[in-house]
Amino acid sequence: VSADLRGEPLVYMKAGKLSGCGIRVIIVDTPPKLTNTKEVAVWDFSFNLNVRSMFVMTKAMLPKMIAAGGGTILNMASVLGAQKAAPNRLAYAASKAAVVGFTRALAIDHVKQNIRVNCVCPGTVDTPSLGDRINAFADPEQARKDFVARQPMGRLATAEEIAETFVYLVSDEASFMTGQAIFVDGGMSL
Repeated sequence: VSADLRGEPLVYMKAGKLSGCGIRVIIVDTPPKLTNTKEVAVWDFSFNLNVRSMFVMTKAMLPKMIAAGGGTILNMASVLGAQKAAPNRLAYAASKAAVVGFTRALAIDHVKQNIRVNCVCPGTVDTPSLGDRINAFADPEQARKDFVARQPMGRLATAEEIAETFVYLVSDEASFMTGQAIFVDGGMSL
C-alpha cells in the first residue's frame, strides 16, 4: 500500500483497511528531496515527510502489532544524517538522523512486546527519483558522474540491493536484531 503519510486522518484510514490483513511488518520509506535552501518551509516539509509520517504510521499500526503478539517495523533512513553529511542537504540529513533516533527509541520502548524496530541507511540508490534529481542539473551527465564518484565502490546501489536488506531484517535470521541502523552505502560511511 502506498500513500502520503503526512496527514494523520489518511494514515488511520489506511491502517483500518490493513488491520484485517495480518500485517506484522511496517516499512516506511520517503523519497529524497534535493534542496539547497535552509528555509523553514523546506525544514518543515523534510521533517513532515521523513519523520512525522513514520510516527503517524507507527502510532496507527502499533496497537495492532501489540495485539498480534509482536512484529517488525522497518524505517528508511540514510547514510546522510545518520553517519555523514553532504553539502546543501541540511533538512534532509537532519530529518534522516531523526529517523535513526526514532528507530532506536521505538525499539527500546517495545522490545518487551516482541516488536523489533530497525532502519536501513542506504547510500545513493539508482532510482527514478535520483534520475529526476540528476536531470534537474544543468549538466546531467556530470551530475551522474558526481553521484557515482562519492560512492567508494564506484557505482550506485540498485533498489534490489536495498530491498534485500529489508528481506533479511524481517527474516528469522535477524530475529535478535532491534534498534539497529544498517548501512548499505557502498562504503560512503567509511
